[in-house]
Amino acid sequence: MGKADIALAAPGTAYQDLFPYHAEFCALSEFRKKPGFGAELSSGMGGHAVLYLNGVRLDHAARYPVLRLCAPDEAPEQHGAGISVNEHYRNANWIAVEGRDFLMRGALAEGEPLTRESYARTQARAQAMGIFEGVEFHPHLFRDKPHGMSDCEYMYEISVASDYGVRFGRDAFCARVPLDHARMGAIVDYLNALNQPYREGRRIYNWKIFNNNCVHVGHNALAAAGVWAPWPTGQSPMLAAFKFPVPKNTFVDLMLRANDLPLEDPQALYQDRDARAALLRWGALPVGPGALAVAEPAVARNEIYDVARRLRLIFYDNPFWGPYRFRFRRIFADPRYTDLRANLRHFAARYAAARRAKGPHNPFNARYEAHIALAAAQTEAMLTKLGETP
Repeated sequence: MGKADIALAAPGTAYQDLFPYHAEFCALSEFRKKPGFGAELSSGMGGHAVLYLNGVRLDHAARYPVLRLCAPDEAPEQHGAGISVNEHYRNANWIAVEGRDFLMRGALAEGEPLTRESYARTQARAQAMGIFEGVEFHPHLFRDKPHGMSDCEYMYEISVASDYGVRFGRDAFCARVPLDHARMGAIVDYLNALNQPYREGRRIYNWKIFNNNCVHVGHNALAAAGVWAPWPTGQSPMLAAFKFPVPKNTFVDLMLRANDLPLEDPQALYQDRDARAALLRWGALPVGPGALAVAEPAVARNEIYDVARRLRLIFYDNPFWGPYRFRFRRIFADPRYTDLRANLRHFAARYAAARRAKGPHNPFNARYEAHIALAAAQTEAMLTKLGETP
């Protein structure tokens, strides 16, 4: 999928109205900053990842990255926070940026070019928001600080296009997964607990590509909500190097798990330990309507980053016969993965088939039948709200 094939597919308000609590895992390409303005930066072709949580806000009174869950009467559809992990941090595993727009395109209006002025405006707004309030960077990072730039200014300078304004220099491929109040609460609790030892000074954060990278946090936050099994951290580097999470693979895995689990086969779902646990604990399954792929390219009219050449984002896979590139193409070729209405119609048909599935009477099948009946009714209601015939 080349840059010319990346279609803008921003969420729109219909999605937030239907799914006020949802997570969005974004795999981000490499970036290349043009020389001659601010710090000279570039990244590797493995890319980066951020996790956006709709229905979540920052607790500003903490003066440190702490999340809180929006109550249903707080208009959760209008609020969200983006989670980023960076090797810069010394006393935090992750930081948070309020608002999807600022996470993705900083202070730019939709369609506005990235100029030196809008780049500086974005950094000024990020500082005013206090994104790094209470956060310390590792001291060695300041060795390359340009003359005349303060430590605070440098922190915001080297974080653009990774922690905020990520589309300034990167292509983004995002997998959005609906949740509910309880499951989003589990994610918030997990992330706050993850930062706690660094906040209290009991540990110093050291990023590790095989054992503690940006994808580990996003993957394991979703695991806290019953989406899949957690990815282990703290393994020996030799063992972890053979299999570790990378952004583009995780995007594909999440899209397929949230869309293609055998919804109509309760026995197969029972055999899936994490799907079984999610249904018994939450009354929900990892698969269901609203799991959509969103592809958004880097800002095209761009004075700061080189976006004319292909921005690489590799799979951790065999380049010749590995399955991931074929799965990736399939996701963007089939509208049920990218179009809300097509996705809802697809699941309405699957729920109708699932309601005909009968198994032995036991606690799991009772929960399964209740979930399918409720989800089918909710899907029909969403189609009706969008003006579609269920």
